Amino acid sequence: MTKKAHILIVAPHTDDAEFGISGTVAKWAREGKNVAYVICTNGNKGTSDLKLTTEELAKMREQEQREAAKLLGVREVVFLGYPDQGLEDSSEFRKEVVRWIRTFKPDIVATPDPYRRYIWHRDHRICGQVTLDAVYPYARDHLAYPDLFAEGLKPHSVKEVWCWGTEDPNHWTDIADVFDIKLAALRCHRSQLGHRFSEVEQRVRQRATDSARGSSFKLAEAFHRVEIWM
Repeated sequence: MTKKAHILIVAPHTDDAEFGISGTVAKWAREGKNVAYVICTNGNKGTSDLKLTTEELAKMREQEQREAAKLLGVREVVFLGYPDQGLEDSSEFRKEVVRWIRTFKPDIVATPDPYRRYIWHRDHRICGQVTLDAVYPYARDHLAYPDLFAEGLKPHSVKEVWCWGTEDPNHWTDIADVFDIKLAALRCHRSQLGHRFSEVEQRVRQRATDSARGSSFKLAEAFHRVEIWM
């Protein structure tokens, strides 16, 4: 992949991007845009199978994510490897996100909305907040993480941020023509969804229908979109 990505998706766990933004990702890929994923945790706690070890689960989920990303047309997937349920708003984590923003130089960064109220996985909140902070001002300023600058990772200014899972949507994508691809990508996550996929499909379809309400779309993904001019 070239160093420049039009869009960088920063997701807390494997399968989160497929739930939140995979229809939009499929459309971007069809349009010829470069899409890259950064997956922050290894998902090593997401199971009810008492026989699976954390190591086995993490390996399984990484492979599932690679399959889903390939199906969607994602060019590259980076795994940061933090433990599931273990993300913290730390300088170390923020630096890793800055590193990949400066490496891929995306026009758009997408991540979960950290401001969703009440019940929201803590990893989602932390991932969203750290990513927004990494976008502005850290990735932009050469004196932030000067060791990255010394490595040749020059500052980069992101043009837009798209947050999924938002309670304050202001932008929608029509995904009716790629909804089957979204479902196929979700099916790749067998360790999480294989035993209940018919139920998951109904919920995902209902969410897409609800997100499209009030627009001319039949099925949509909703985001809070912020254009960055600083």
